[in-house]
Amino acid sequence: MSVQKAFAIHVPDVATLQAAYMSFLERGGLFVPTLTPHELGSQVHLLLTLPGEGQSIEVAGEVVWISPENVADQRTPGIGVHFSLQDSFLCERIDALLKGQDAQVPSYTL
Repeated sequence: MSVQKAFAIHVPDVATLQAAYMSFLERGGLFVPTLTPHELGSQVHLLLTLPGEGQSIEVAGEVVWISPENVADQRTPGIGVHFSLQDSFLCERIDALLKGQDAQVPSYTL
């Protein structure tokens, strides 16, 4: 398993959160824009600030998605982080923030 990396992520608004949220993962996850190379399965830590919240949340997760730089479809380069079991509570918190949002917003992933 790879060395753990840490990211400070401030999600400025609900639209950005919706584009980054990976609800299709069992415990939820988040797309993290980065140019730093990662390996699938590597562990990362996020210091996450959700929209409208002043307090950051420490989140652990595993890289399960890689969107490399210079891909053909012009996607934002970055990684998808699957939340750890102890941080799966974030799904409910994020779902509450996204409640009532338009489901057709483009995603960073799928």
